[in-house]
Amino acid sequence: MTTIAEALKLWEEENGAQAKEAEEIGLQFQWPPIEKMDGHLKDLINCQKLSLSTNSIEKISGLNGMQNLRILSLARNNISSLAGLEAIGETLEELWMSYNSLQQLTGLENLPKLRVFYITHNLIRNWEEVDRIACHQTLQELSFQGNPLVEDLEEEEYYERMVKRLRNIKKLDGQPIVRLEETSPDPPDK
Repeated sequence: MTTIAEALKLWEEENGAQAKEAEEIGLQFQWPPIEKMDGHLKDLINCQKLSLSTNSIEKISGLNGMQNLRILSLARNNISSLAGLEAIGETLEELWMSYNSLQQLTGLENLPKLRVFYITHNLIRNWEEVDRIACHQTLQELSFQGNPLVEDLEEEEYYERMVKRLRNIKKLDGQPIVRLEETSPDPPDK
């Protein structure tokens, strides 16, 4: 397994820069893969975008001190919970969690600035989890396809159900949402 410290050292060698000063850091595709997020991440105080995708991470941790983190990619790991994100809740705007093992979205409420949420190909089976997303006031873009909840729905039915529940969402699975009330002409003046 590759540790965060080892991955950061490799990143510094490849980029000729200090990780603690960088605004964007990519630690994806490590071999052997990273299995654990740890306290070495706290040193990345200037980091605004961090990618740890395509590793073997099972638990979100070590994000304390990353007060500038706006975009976090944890796609293609083995993560089953959003616990651990509260440490960056006040700054996180985009969370990329596709191809993980999420069944529930408990903790989403701890991310008040989240605008973009990618959770395709997880294990969400319950409409209550979609309702959790619907309660999130700032969320504008969602990618959700590939979850067991919607696998058996025809595309039109899927879209209709999601749009009905997600009143704040402006983009679903990469497609802009057009609602009838947005396209209806204004009534004539009397």
